[in-house]
Amino acid sequence: MMKKNKNIRYVLRRLLLIFIVLLLGFLALGIGLMIGYGILGKGQDPWAILSPAKWQELISKFTGN
Repeated sequence: MMKKNKNIRYVLRRLLLIFIVLLLGFLALGIGLMIGYGILGKGQDPWAILSPAKWQELISKFTGN
């Protein structure tokens, strides 16, 4: 029974680690997009890159639709 508890805790710790890594990855992606668009780009509002309308505009430019 003791080994089963250790295995469950091990799996939960690994899942928590994966969740934290994914969360930090998405956070870094968002910050990178905001820096690239707002500071290095045209100097517009950095929050604008996170809006769905802006992404639709960008996808339309690349796909030609």
